[in-house]
Amino acid sequence: MSAPATEAPAAPPPPPAAPSRPTATSFWRSTALPSLLSIAMALVVGAVLIAFSDDDVREAASYFFARPGDTLGAVFSSIAEAYGALFRGSVLDVRADSVVGALRPIGQTLLFATPLIAGGLAVAIPFKAGMFNIGAEGQIILAAIGAAYVGFAFDLPVGVHLVVAVAVGVLGGALWGAIPGALKATTGAHEVITTIMLNYVARFLILFLLGTTYFQREGRADPISPQIADTATLPALIPGFGRLNWAFVLVLAAAALAWWLVNRSTVGFRLRAVGANAEAARTAGMSVPRAYVTAMALAGGFAGLAGVSQVLGSERVLTTGISAGLGFDAITVALLGRANPVGVVAAGLLFGALKAGGLTMQAQTGTSLDIVVVLQALIVLFIAAPALISAIFRLRTTGAGVGQLSKGWNG
Repeated sequence: MSAPATEAPAAPPPPPAAPSRPTATSFWRSTALPSLLSIAMALVVGAVLIAFSDDDVREAASYFFARPGDTLGAVFSSIAEAYGALFRGSVLDVRADSVVGALRPIGQTLLFATPLIAGGLAVAIPFKAGMFNIGAEGQIILAAIGAAYVGFAFDLPVGVHLVVAVAVGVLGGALWGAIPGALKATTGAHEVITTIMLNYVARFLILFLLGTTYFQREGRADPISPQIADTATLPALIPGFGRLNWAFVLVLAAAALAWWLVNRSTVGFRLRAVGANAEAARTAGMSVPRAYVTAMALAGGFAGLAGVSQVLGSERVLTTGISAGLGFDAITVALLGRANPVGVVAAGLLFGALKAGGLTMQAQTGTSLDIVVVLQALIVLFIAAPALISAIFRLRTTGAGVGQLSKGWNG
């Protein structure tokens, strides 16, 4: 008898294919298009709110069945006037008498967008390390305190004075941001709790300081500092564009630095690795505590730039309202920008335009400024619910909701 034939060993399974790099088409379908449609949906809902809040619309609606055309005309007129004023106040004033006047709204948009972009970066960077920075508000305040004090208390040469004031402000924000990072690294304290508590500390700290002789303006009883010296203020970027100053350029440079840091540097790779899987990163030899401190210190530095832009750029004086809630608006900007530096810039410009245009809309049409806040909230709501947008517009996308965004952010 011949020996039984032996079966050849099975071939090993092929290795998994490398993940394909995102293309322009996939980015458009998965990110850009849903975001644009979310903004469009927010504008539609906002239009309904504008119409219902208009006195002429409500009056025409009282006799709708007798003359429906009056109601529809009043609705169209109220929406067109409100959104027209929004556009004229944020992009181009077609009613202006000069070219400079027509373009001045862009300056206002960029002015309002400047601290929003910096604050959005302060929230976006910790997302990469799996952290949620709620403390941008306090970091902005600490940076403003440091920059303002250098600005009015020291007499330094031109050029040097401004550089030192900016550096002290950014450093103050970075140190304030590093505190919750160090607490998480050493004790495991959750950064959401510690940053919220530090916001309160910063708020009462500035209130206390502005009541002392070191910070309070002489001869004033209200909490306000002396005027920042001209040698420490950020100069105007373009003459005739209002208060727009070089802080906008600094913030754009910071956004470019953040993009490089996240996508091209070793530090960014470690932050993303820790955010994706802290235990795996630790096994690979990375220091997770160091990543936590680094992420929060960087966040504080970016938030500090927002505080510098406020106190040395647009306001040029320190008050208790110097942060103006920017730290909390920054969370919305980071969410809308999907924690991507490029997206944060775009989201900051959008929200800056809404803020600038909202003031004009309220002044010219009487539409409440709260409509702008509602629009911002609706945009984030629709961004956070991509399945709803996909269902409404019949999109074949696989967008992530709020609970899944961290995976995309860390990619």
